[in-house]
Amino acid sequence: MSRKEVSRAGLLKAACAGRVTNAQAAGALGLTIRQFQRLKKRFRAQGPGGLVHRSRGRASPRRLSGEVRVQIGQLLQTTYSGFNDCHLADMLRDDPAAPALHVSRATIRRIRRELGVPAKRRRRRSQGRHRRAPAAAMGALIQVDASPFAWLEQRGPALTLVGAIDDATGMIVGLTFRPTEDLHGYTVVLQQICTTYGLPLALYGDGINILVRNDAHWTLDEQLDGVQAPTHFGRMLQELAIGYIHARSPQAKGRIERLWQTLQDRLVSELRLHQITTLEAANTFLPTFIARFNQRFARPAAAGTAVWRRAPDDLDLVLGCRYTRVVGHDHTVRIGGRRLQIPRDRTRSWAGYRVVVRELLNGDLVVLYHDVPLAWQSFPGPFTLVPRARPSSDRYRASDDKGRASQAGAPAPARASASGPLAPPSLVLAPVPSPGPSTSSPERSRPRRSSKPAADHPWRLSNPFSHSRRALKARRGGMTFSLTS
Repeated sequence: MSRKEVSRAGLLKAACAGRVTNAQAAGALGLTIRQFQRLKKRFRAQGPGGLVHRSRGRASPRRLSGEVRVQIGQLLQTTYSGFNDCHLADMLRDDPAAPALHVSRATIRRIRRELGVPAKRRRRRSQGRHRRAPAAAMGALIQVDASPFAWLEQRGPALTLVGAIDDATGMIVGLTFRPTEDLHGYTVVLQQICTTYGLPLALYGDGINILVRNDAHWTLDEQLDGVQAPTHFGRMLQELAIGYIHARSPQAKGRIERLWQTLQDRLVSELRLHQITTLEAANTFLPTFIARFNQRFARPAAAGTAVWRRAPDDLDLVLGCRYTRVVGHDHTVRIGGRRLQIPRDRTRSWAGYRVVVRELLNGDLVVLYHDVPLAWQSFPGPFTLVPRARPSSDRYRASDDKGRASQAGAPAPARASASGPLAPPSLVLAPVPSPGPSTSSPERSRPRRSSKPAADHPWRLSNPFSHSRRALKARRGGMTFSLTS
């Protein structure tokens, strides 16, 4: 008997003895008079055992049949082995071949316990913490991070998942698998965000040297400016007018950290379900997983209007590393082991000019002079964007060129805006600012100083009988002599 049923026995004895009326006893138990009379009749006939609820011990009419419970138990131990209860309920709900297996998480939990299968992850008590309020509008803040994990388990290599999540809605806005956490992975995620949704207002991530400068070196220009020069990825964000917030602890960006916990459970199980063993196949599967994940877990933002901005037309040109190079006498520039030929012009020569070479995400090389393309070289095959030099390696030369340009009074030409994405060199290029008729230009590198001393140098005048000494006297109109005169 339950605690409630035990307490009724004494009141029913008093009612049977005539010490209390039926109305008084029914009011004390919170029952109607007719219900109390039925209990009183059952108590007189069966004693205290008649107060037990008649449905106790009987199977529920909505209980699953034995065949369905056996089928779910077999799937739990074979096909969906390693899935947690909630994930398995979602997978059975999305399976069109098994409409009779649409059950709740609690039902799967009871079946799993009956089979003696342990839980996938131990439940822990939630710890008290101060929760940061999420951003109000979608696109206001994007959290980025990378998670190295055995995503393919023992079937393939160890991979790193680079991803981004919207802070306001919890939607996954970018995911890609990489062998390691590198610049290429973060650039691919940024490209996914910009092409699918638009430009966000700010990114929120950790202090890895791919995203921010974390070294202690400060140049003189940086000390005067009060800020260190950005990394290659920071230059991309600056050109796209996207801010970056440096998180000082993993708890500060807890939303994407919790996302990794979910993906290390759900994504690993689904990759195993589809027997994916390679990095390429895993990246191909990600769009399907992201669409189902966002449909299941995304929540509406507090503000109804998103704050995404339209991506520029030359986004592909922005997503790349930038290097400053001097054009050689053969009209070529070199990046690593690659050489790029600049087309010759009948009216000018680019030899000695300082240009900017951009290595794009797909491996293409673009030579720019005042943001105007001069040459383009495609890269066949797969490519990985790796910084070939620090973004601050050309800082001294850039500042020196700026100083010489200000002394010469050369105006800085305006940036040429392209109407669409840049094309290979077959496209007619925009006019380039002419350096003018003068042979000396602030963009031309300094002439190399000769190591030979001049004709009137004291070193050459140390021997009065040298040929240079006699030639100098002859030019000055002085008297000269020879050893034979």
